[in-house]
Parts: sequence; structure tokens; C-alpha cells
Amino acid sequence: MAGLTFISAPPRAVEEEPLDAYSRVVTEAARLLTPSVANLRVSRRVRGRRLDGGGSGVVITPDGYVLTSAHVVAGADEGTASFVDGRELEFEIVGSDPLSDLAVLRVDARDLVPAELGDAERLRVGQLVVAIGNPHGFTGSVTAGVVSALGRSLPTRSGANVRVVDNVIQTDAALNPGNSGGALADGRGRVVGINTAVAGVGLGLAVPINAATRRIVGALMAEGRFRRAYLGIAGGPRPLPPRLARELGRKSGVEIAQVVEGGPADRAGMRSEDLIVELEGTPIETMDDLQRVVVSEVIGRAVRAKVVRGGRERELELVPAELEG
Repeated sequence: MAGLTFISAPPRAVEEEPLDAYSRVVTEAARLLTPSVANLRVSRRVRGRRLDGGGSGVVITPDGYVLTSAHVVAGADEGTASFVDGRELEFEIVGSDPLSDLAVLRVDARDLVPAELGDAERLRVGQLVVAIGNPHGFTGSVTAGVVSALGRSLPTRSGANVRVVDNVIQTDAALNPGNSGGALADGRGRVVGINTAVAGVGLGLAVPINAATRRIVGALMAEGRFRRAYLGIAGGPRPLPPRLARELGRKSGVEIAQVVEGGPADRAGMRSEDLIVELEGTPIETMDDLQRVVVSEVIGRAVRAKVVRGGRERELELVPAELEG
């Protein structure tokens, strides 16, 4: 067997190389976050029967505040949160906001390990992300993938009210029932999203952690609810006439399809087919633009709106009400 060299064992340097760079990032994120992710077991009574469900939650303060998805705890009358250290604690719902699909819970503890919250605005398509949750009740499951897309929209509903959560994160990290409410983290273990839906094989969505959602979480912790302004219109984006597009320096506005009788827009004189192009000094091109302006600070306060009617700009004043339900 001349010319052949047999190696009975790999070189020692190879034996001692435990992880590649990718694995090191994922294992470090898992090490940091796993103690902060709770396995939620939820019980609710539906039509005289008690139904059990589950999901995940993320500890955000040492003294027991836990962030999760609103749909995980919707209708719940009792539930428990269990942690990797073996503790199992009952939780109460502090506040829930179905229109952002976020809820805040509280457990009786003072020494929990809080996750570090990041900023989803810094994410880039293709960036590594790590999902930690409890799919099908398997506690502390870790999956990894990349940011598949940014700026997705997620329709939500609360009673008769429908809203679109904007800037939703799309990822190919494996998500399954039970992951909802769990953490989506960047490579440094900072929570950049709350997993909220499984849209299909290899397609997961997460509500981003950003300035807007931080405001919602803060309001839920402080007041148990998040106040939104209400205009009393239904509509959608529509291209502006060429002349107006040139004058205003943008391509579209929001066309009013329906005005709720007796609502703020109706009282202000808005009509169907009006094009909203500006609200409180902010250019309006999409429904997302409108949602970003219609916040709690404008409730009960007169705001200026510019609309296009019959090819001409008009300025109206309306007083937004608080969205109920």
C-alpha cells in the first residue's frame, strides 16, 4: 500500500475546534435569552367548556413584567408561566392591545432575568436572527435563520376595528404553534421582535421592537391599555392627479371611501372621494402614514387636515375621538 497514509485520529487542533462562527452566535444568543423566555400555559372558558392553550413570553423587567402576543392570552381567565430554572408562576394580564398584537403580563417575582430589547429599525435583509420559544410546548426551543424581508404588514382586529401593524419582520427561522409571544433576537441576543404568526412553511412574522411598539408596551405597563385616535373614515391609497403630484412633490394620498356618520371626519366636513394629502403638517401618502399621525396625543385636540376635492386643495379642522373597543 505504498503511497497511502492512514490517519487514526484527526489532528488535536481540529478536535478542539468546537464551534464555527455561525454556531457561536446562535449559542451565545440562546445562552443570553433562554432564561428570559417563559413557557405560557393559558386556560379559557369557551361556551361552557374549558380550553387550554399555550405560547411564549419574554421577561422585560426583573420584577415580573412579561411581554407576549395579545392573541396568546386573549380571553384567558388564568394561566401560568414556567421558566428554565424550574419555577412555575401564575400570571395576571396587566394590559393587552389586540391592534398591535402585544400584551403585558405580571408574575410574582423579583429576580427574573430580563431580556435586552433591541431596535428592529437597524435590521437588514439577510441578517442572522434567532427565535426562542416553546413550539408545541417544547420549552426553550431555539431556531435560527435570516431576516427574509422587512416592512411587511400584519392585519389585526379588535371587535369591529381593523388595523394594520406595519414594519413587521419576516424570517425563515422555524416557527410553530407555541412560538407566538416568544423572542426574535439579533446576533447579539437583543430582542428585536415578538413572534406572532406562522404564515406558511419557512415563513414567520414578528412584531418589531421599535419606538412605536416601545410606546405601546410602556402604556400597557402604566395604564393597562393603549389609547388610539379615531377619525371615522375608511379608505386607501390613490394616485394623485399629475398636476397635484408635481405641486406637492409626492405621488399619492389617501382616498376616503366611507365617512362614518356623526364621527370626527363627518363633523369636520370630510366627504367620500376626498383625498387626504396632509394631516397636522405631515404628508399623507398611505394608510400607514395616517396611522402614525393618528395617535393618543391628538385625541380631543383640533388638528389641520388638507384634502383634495374636485382637483382643488381644501383645509379642514377636525377633532379626533378615542377609538373604543
